Amino acid sequence: MIQNKKLMILLIFVGVIFFGSGEVLLWRYLHPPETQIAEVILDNQVIYQFDLNSAENQVIRIDAGNGYNLIQIQDGTICISEADCPDQTCVHMGTLKAENPPIVCLPHKLIIRFSEEEKY
Repeated sequence: MIQNKKLMILLIFVGVIFFGSGEVLLWRYLHPPETQIAEVILDNQVIYQFDLNSAENQVIRIDAGNGYNLIQIQDGTICISEADCPDQTCVHMGTLKAENPPIVCLPHKLIIRFSEEEKY
């Protein structure tokens, strides 16, 4: 009887956590942030910031000294569309999403990530 009671309490606890997490995710999906600031960092210096919710579609060339990256902003997303680095990892990372790690090009010391605060 005691084991069943412990199991029941554990199942209720797990259920509350599961449904609570789902509710938080649903809330975030239905109420996206008003701003979504992405920053482009070259050699530890922020060189661009964009509010992806209002940025115009554009392609920006970043010359890193030892090569280049083309950053594409389109329909509220940002990605590296082209680079001359040997492994092309940054291009294959796709668009920047909140649940994914930042986009990084190690050979060119370039990072694209979401900013915690607005620094315009």
